[in-house]
Amino acid sequence: MVARTTKKVILPYGSTTMEAEVPGGRELATLEVADVPQVPDLTNAIRKAIENPIGLEKNIYEIVQPGETVAIIVSDGTRKTHVDEILPILLGGLAGAGIRDEDITFVFSTGTHRATNAEEQKIILGEDIYQRFKNQLVNHDAHDPSTHVYIGTTARGTKVKINKQVHEADRIIATGAAVLHYFGGYGGGRKSVVPGVASVDTIATNHAMNLDPDSDRINPAVRIGGLDGNPVAEDLLEATKLTHVDYVINTVMNRDSQIAGIFAGELDAAFEAARLFAHELFAVNIPEQADVVIAASAASFNFVQTHKALFNSYQAVKPEGRIVLVTPCTEGLGGEQFAKWIRLGNRSAIIAGLREQSEINGQTALSTVEKAPITLMVTDMDEEDVQTLGARKVATLQEAVDLAFSEVTASGASDPNYYSMPSAAYTVPFLPE
Repeated sequence: MVARTTKKVILPYGSTTMEAEVPGGRELATLEVADVPQVPDLTNAIRKAIENPIGLEKNIYEIVQPGETVAIIVSDGTRKTHVDEILPILLGGLAGAGIRDEDITFVFSTGTHRATNAEEQKIILGEDIYQRFKNQLVNHDAHDPSTHVYIGTTARGTKVKINKQVHEADRIIATGAAVLHYFGGYGGGRKSVVPGVASVDTIATNHAMNLDPDSDRINPAVRIGGLDGNPVAEDLLEATKLTHVDYVINTVMNRDSQIAGIFAGELDAAFEAARLFAHELFAVNIPEQADVVIAASAASFNFVQTHKALFNSYQAVKPEGRIVLVTPCTEGLGGEQFAKWIRLGNRSAIIAGLREQSEINGQTALSTVEKAPITLMVTDMDEEDVQTLGARKVATLQEAVDLAFSEVTASGASDPNYYSMPSAAYTVPFLPE
């Protein structure tokens, strides 16, 4: 799988493409998400998944009782789950089981993100569901203590406070998408509840476990695709189990953002099936790290979204190598909260801040300052913002590729090798353990 001839690399950029000639070197591979189709006969597949739960003897329609209240947790606009495809079938079944529309509340699991607006809610739920339930839609607010209820403390000391309307509902149905997550192991499952509908203090305490308790570094037990022994992941699950999630419905998206798999049932069991399938799609085993990684995050509007691509690219590059990252980022860094953290400028300052008040933007900033110094960005982002990240902005893909190979050659790589990653935000490289 190794080629030594000069080769053209073509990468997506927004709705267009960029291309460059690679100046010699050895191509190790093109790392890409597995190509799987959308689930055939999607409507029927969704119905079968909900009616035949994983890890439970009864499906949700047999669990609920007429007159009970139901809280349905749905993701905010930052995550693609296609819950709009699921809700008509789910709601039809609940109605058949005697659940009235007025007894159903939708809660957007914003975590510490901003509230979803009406236009986003229409896209997330679908126009018909939005119009039908628009007076029963709740944006979770992690910063408003009056909307939270304390439900217990985990073994690691996290005081768990979650959304009252979720916890006090007779039945909780959590929806989401299973993906690999850079310090929670995987998204989906328990993450719809904690951090999704948890208080800011609960989230901060959990996310602080991302740091090594004994030194100024990221805890090595906290890792992408890792659950066992990962204190963040284990604490999230324990925290979620302090409430009563009756049913989880998790989708897994293919690289075209279509539903490739749907898994419903008990919180642990259904999520485990979903995350194993997600791992098959998004994880790529690599034999070695490369001198250069040429990567794209074509649909990212800001750097916070692009960080996933940077993280994944870093998994595949040698510590002294170079990442060429092609990404539009027309909205810049991605919000003042992230900007505040990244402007601290160095690892020690960010870690000190995180030990005082941990939050996801700070974790992203910490990850970024480790990886940006070896990164050449081809982007619409302002040069000042790129410099704030610690990276360098280069005008064209060709210039960035030439510069990357020149620098690794000058550092002693006589015959540089490289990977290309056209879908770097979703493709997660893993070295042999």
